[in-house]
Amino acid sequence: MARLRIVQVGLGSRGRMYWQAVTEKYADRWELVGICDSNPGRLEHVRSVLSEKGIEAGAYIAADFDRMLAECTPDTVVVTSKDSTHDGYITGALKAGSNVITEKPLTIDERRLQAIIDTVRETGRAVRVTFNYRYSPVRARVKEVLASGAVGRVLSVDFNWNLDTSHGADYYRRWHRHKESSGGLMVHKATHHFDLANWWLDSVPHTVYAAGKREFYTEEQAASYSLTVHGHRCQDCHMRDRCRFFLDISANESLKALYLDHEKHDGYFRDRCVFSSAIDIEDTMCLVVRFKSGVIMSYSLNSFLPWEGYRVAFNGTKGRLEHDCQETVYVSGDGTTPGQMKAGATTITLYPHFASRRDIPVLRAEGGHGGGDEPLLDDIFAERPGPDPLGRRADHRAGAWSILAGIAANRSMETGEPVEVSSLVKGLCEPDLP
Repeated sequence: MARLRIVQVGLGSRGRMYWQAVTEKYADRWELVGICDSNPGRLEHVRSVLSEKGIEAGAYIAADFDRMLAECTPDTVVVTSKDSTHDGYITGALKAGSNVITEKPLTIDERRLQAIIDTVRETGRAVRVTFNYRYSPVRARVKEVLASGAVGRVLSVDFNWNLDTSHGADYYRRWHRHKESSGGLMVHKATHHFDLANWWLDSVPHTVYAAGKREFYTEEQAASYSLTVHGHRCQDCHMRDRCRFFLDISANESLKALYLDHEKHDGYFRDRCVFSSAIDIEDTMCLVVRFKSGVIMSYSLNSFLPWEGYRVAFNGTKGRLEHDCQETVYVSGDGTTPGQMKAGATTITLYPHFASRRDIPVLRAEGGHGGGDEPLLDDIFAERPGPDPLGRRADHRAGAWSILAGIAANRSMETGEPVEVSSLVKGLCEPDLP
């Protein structure tokens, strides 16, 4: 049987998971025929890595994306580029007759999102959004307990997510530090969290009210650490020996190969100072979200805390379900496993009304994002992925509703007013329920 033809645009740290998967574990079903990136050095680096494995995929610079589609005629396009470029690649691929697999977030604002919604409707092609947290066994267990009715009808949710001074700080070094590129953490990072909430509750956001600020990753905070004369980047900063946020990308094989060795091509520095005045995204955010189902959720995201992970609680008519999770420390693209659960630091506890608490057994899975990465890849790339009883597979609708809460939060932080989510785009249906 002929293999399906696949191309990928965006070859940075997150992109490796996909081109590696289709050229190794799933190579009997998929043929990687083209790769594309904005940086010619990184493009050549990945091309040479593939060539050493006997894979001769066409290599195209980002400006030649349309030519790649025309020459490679892919069945599927994988999009793992900078967030603000997702919409152009997605709509271009759909119009060329390809289906799309895209990293989260689907895009960064309502204008770009509307273009994707319209193009899906016009072309009839499919967009798959890769929410790996849905595939983590512990998050699936939470959904199963809620679906069992153990807490009754959910009335409210308390959801707090912590990013630490390793992974969290890293967003302020990279292109994510600018809202025009990432939509800020309310879109880029919180899309994971809002998607989990939507999925757990089988609902979508109706109204969002938000407040946010940047008061940790600032020049004032640098001064509190006696780093008043810091440089613009870690690599050549004379304060590097005394800064607890120093990142030596020259000492990390993965970061060096993907970024440092190729910055001469585009001037992109992977190790910008986290205290730079040029940063324009928030580091402290709080929201109140009202869902269409009537559930009210309080949500917070802080990106400078001592530990990485989250706490979520569901308050229902029959009791309360609490779920805590701590994750291991990492820097994106450093070669370590991202979002791996800490042993013994993840729990699910049920507190029924008028009865004793009950600890729910937690199945700890190895691998990225709480063991979600590998099952996600199987579901996307395997020949027979199997049934989907929990509704894990996310299309453009799920991707849209996950970012609409963040887009609405950005608007609310700008205006100081609540935002009705449905006013942001037109023609968007709710995802199918499992």
